[in-house]
Formats: sequence, structure tokens, C-alpha cells
Amino acid sequence: MLRLSAEQLADLSAFKSCFVERPIITQILSDFDRLRTYRELGGDQQCMLLTGDTGSGKSHLINYYKERFHKHQIGNVLTCPILVSRIPSRLDLEQTMIQLLYDLGQFGSDYRKRRSNDIGLTESLVALLKQCQTELIIINEFQELIEFKNAKSRQAIANRFKYISEEACVPIVFVGMPWAECITEEPQWASRLIFRRQLPYFKLSEDLEEFVRFLKGLALRMPFEVTPRIEDKRIVFPLFYVSRGEIRKLKHLLNEAVAIALELRAETLLPEHLFCAFSLFYPGEQNPFGQDPSKLKFSEVKCYSTYNANAVAEAEALVATRFTEGMSLTQLLKK
Repeated sequence: MLRLSAEQLADLSAFKSCFVERPIITQILSDFDRLRTYRELGGDQQCMLLTGDTGSGKSHLINYYKERFHKHQIGNVLTCPILVSRIPSRLDLEQTMIQLLYDLGQFGSDYRKRRSNDIGLTESLVALLKQCQTELIIINEFQELIEFKNAKSRQAIANRFKYISEEACVPIVFVGMPWAECITEEPQWASRLIFRRQLPYFKLSEDLEEFVRFLKGLALRMPFEVTPRIEDKRIVFPLFYVSRGEIRKLKHLLNEAVAIALELRAETLLPEHLFCAFSLFYPGEQNPFGQDPSKLKFSEVKCYSTYNANAVAEAEALVATRFTEGMSLTQLLKK
């Protein structure tokens, strides 16, 4: 059990929630702002599709953006500039409207009794979006709303969101796994999704420097007297070996290593702290932080996960992310 002071826990919490931009993130944040600006011009709303595989940082990005726009009270109305909602899977349209109203913060149980049909709920949602001065709707994990549904159900969902965007004059961002792209097959959305972005995993074969810059950004936010030399090859390459370019795995390991270093009252993060964190997470496995990087076999993403809507069984519908076969560092960097 970690023994950290209140100050150390606060430092660790701040690091765990820190946000580091990279070029694609800067572009996406700019896209969000652009959608909100174009909204003021009226007419058809430009919308956006943002996809990324598991652990690519989608939810962290959304939360970071949302926190920049706090809700505030104006008279009897609680404004909500950015509405972020995650619609649980297998909900019908009525339940979807209820979830959106709930996330908007304007929905009570007595209201549900008065308006029990999805059309009435939709009209109420549109009115409240205007009243709450909502400038952007972000639907997170959108694929959960459309997977395992037939074409008719997916079209009904697409039609309803189109109606909400048009009537409330609010752009919508659909965020989800790579197969959320199937929304583009709906004719009414193909021309509305002006911005289409993907949050990729890091790939050393394509841009080693970007990965290093990202790690340096994290190092600057670590709570140590001395900024870690995270660009050291004894750290950079083992970190990629473990994460295979996935941000979530990378951050989980770094969070634990920082916690260990804080407990030891180290002045900076060292490879031995990462060695201990890896041993804790992956007991019995070969520890890359005790190896010469040139001896390691690296993998990086080859194909992102997909969804087969025509699969006979649901268990066969989701196809996992595929990674390259292990290769030496020299082979990887020469690709």
C-alpha cells in the first residue's frame, strides 16, 4: 500500500489528470471551436466525427474541452455551453432522449411522467438546448448506440439526431471507436460531417519525435524537483514496448511509477521506478526496463479494431485491434 502525504496525493492526482497536446489534439480542439463559431451563422449546422481505438485518449480530450466551459446560472436557467453525453448501449429512442435531458441537467422524474413518448421528449430537448444556450453536443462512445442494431434502427437514430441539430441549431460531434464511421453511410449525415478526425496510436516507424515530445510534455508535469530525462533511450523505448503506442497503457504505467518515486521521495523519475511499476502490473513477464532496448522485440498497431454488422453471432461482430509481429528496434525505425 502506498504511503503518500496529502500533498503528494494532490501532486499525483494533478499528474494523473494532466493534459498534453499533440498536433492532432490541437487540430481537434480547433475544430470544436470552429463548429461553435459557425453555429452563430445559422443555417445547416456543420458536424463532426471523431474516431479512435480504445485507449487513444478520446474521453480525456472531451473532458478537457468540457471543463473549459463551466455551467452557470442565469435567472432560473442553468446554462450548459457544452453538452457531453454517453448514451448506454441498447437504448431505444425514448430512453436516448431521456439520457440527453438528464445530462443537460434539466430533467426530473415528474417530467418523465408528463412526457412519456420520444417525440414529446425530443421537442422538450430541443427547447431546453435553446434555453440552456448549448453551443455544442458531444456524443461519446457513439458506436454503442448503433452497434447490434439493424439498418432501420440505425436510420431512425440518425434521423433523430439530424432533427435535434437542425431544430436546436446546435452542431453535434459523434465520438467513438473506428466503426462509428458507419454513421457516414446514412445519406443525411454524409454531407453534414464536415470534419472527420482520427486519434491514432503513436507509431515509432512513422514519427519517433512526436512520441518523444509527448513524453517530454508529461515529464514537465511530473511533481519532481528535477524534470525527468524521459527522452533517455532506457525510458523511451521500453515505454513504447509496453504501451505499443496506446496512451492509456502508457499513462497507467507512468502514474504508478510516479507514485513509487514520490513514496521514495526521489528528486526525479528514474528507470528503476518504471522497473518496479512494470513488475507490479506484469508479474513474471520479462521487464523491458532492465533490458538493452536493442534486444527487445517491438510491436505497433497494424489495423485498428472493426465491427462486422453482418456477423452471425454478436461475439463475432467485434474484431480486435491487430499489431505487427515483434521486430527489433532497428527494423522498426527503418520501416
